[in-house]
Amino acid sequence: MYDADDELLTRTHAIRTYAPEDFEGMRRAGRLVAEALDMIAAEVKPGITTGRIDDLIRQFTYDHGGLPACLGYKGYTRTTCTSINHVVCHGIPGDKVLKDGDIVNIDHTVVVDGWHGDSSRMYAVGQINPRARKLIDVTYESLRIGLEQVKPGNTFGDIGYAIQKYVEGQRMSVVRDFCGHGIGRIFHDSPNVLHYGRRGEGAELKPGMFFTVEPMVNLGKPAVKILSDGWTAVTRDKSLSAQCEHSVGVTEDGVEIFTASPAGLFRPN
Repeated sequence: MYDADDELLTRTHAIRTYAPEDFEGMRRAGRLVAEALDMIAAEVKPGITTGRIDDLIRQFTYDHGGLPACLGYKGYTRTTCTSINHVVCHGIPGDKVLKDGDIVNIDHTVVVDGWHGDSSRMYAVGQINPRARKLIDVTYESLRIGLEQVKPGNTFGDIGYAIQKYVEGQRMSVVRDFCGHGIGRIFHDSPNVLHYGRRGEGAELKPGMFFTVEPMVNLGKPAVKILSDGWTAVTRDKSLSAQCEHSVGVTEDGVEIFTASPAGLFRPN
């Protein structure tokens, strides 16, 4: 468990900007989480349990010099979140066995030398149906379109607007209840990064800002509910949901993606 008790590592309302040399710390953390999600790709197949996925990712993280940020976070007892089919986010790994046709989001965060790398991806289990494939494709494309808006002078509203416009144009919906967040030395920092909104609204993007963009897209309506475990969020209408996430930094002329897949596996074929 990573413990950030230092008062300098406490979330505030101010949006932090980091120095150019801090990008290297985020690159190391981002690369490790991306490598862990690359590693697990070959294991996500019918018959594996979500608990086994969690164990493999935790061991990989330790073996490569990182710490699992979620383990012990606000009482959470696992390394990853594994969200299957109509689970929007924060699915808890356990005895659930993946079966042919499932889709699953795996969300993982590591700490490397005090820096956080946070990313999630979608995985198809065996042969999935065309609607599930379309949902995954739209979710990844919405992230790409949102990241095109990350540049100095734009606003956080520009990111949300671009994602919302594209997703709703595909007759799907953007989840409102969860959002991206500032990241860096702190796991969840300011600002909240909404995946819907209006152009020109919100804070202006400036070089040195680090945050996540992680749209959650539903085939049905956007409403979600939290199950009795206090973590698992599901679609109210039981429609399929997908999510993808990168940790990024604003550069002098655009965006750097810290969690890009070294093996080119971020977006499924």
